[in-house]
Amino acid sequence: METLSYHRILLKLGGEALGGVGGTGIDPIRANHIAQRVREVREMGVDVAIVIGGGNLWRGRVGLELGMDRATADYMGMLATVMNALALMDACESIGVITRVQSAILMQSVAEPYIRRRAIRHLEKGRVVIFGGGTGNPYFSTDTAAALRAMEIDADVLIKATKVDGVYDSDPKLNPEAKKFDCLTYLDTLNRRLQVMDSTAVSLCMENKLPILVLNLWDEHALRRALVGEKVGTLVTA
Repeated sequence: METLSYHRILLKLGGEALGGVGGTGIDPIRANHIAQRVREVREMGVDVAIVIGGGNLWRGRVGLELGMDRATADYMGMLATVMNALALMDACESIGVITRVQSAILMQSVAEPYIRRRAIRHLEKGRVVIFGGGTGNPYFSTDTAAALRAMEIDADVLIKATKVDGVYDSDPKLNPEAKKFDCLTYLDTLNRRLQVMDSTAVSLCMENKLPILVLNLWDEHALRRALVGEKVGTLVTA
């Protein structure tokens, strides 16, 4: 049996991970692909919690550019994350992965309220927990929600799932000479403005010594390799 480097993870997904053409809407096929990855991890014996964004359904900055109130735009984004959480829950349950959605915004008909101890109990019972609704407060991103929830559930690592295989000093799609980082410190990440996650989330992880691992979710072997300690993606630590 493989020796695990991480026993409990918080997986941070952008809403675009569920998006169809152009990264918008909800594509059931992409949801199923993510669910398959989650099932593989659960079968390894790893506790899995997930925070997903809402950018495939709503971009708050678009509303702001058109004069919308910031708090209103943020609340709309939180509702979008709950829709994504429900879609991902359905995909997971359809392949036998028992899943619970907890929302920071009360909506008893569709999701459990976020309760830290209940979330931990679900994980201990082998269930996947998807956290929707961000932090429940405007002005905070889902990156910050992911860092907060990861620490609340005692996760060993926060895994930022992207479409690239790590963090680069510039956009590798635009610059073929872009340099990939295998390791970074929190301060390097902040000082270089590398946009691994937003600065609030990185600072929160730094203060609480929670490592951040950035990897390509669409590489079917990357997540499994990372969990058994192989060098994958970019690791951000102290």
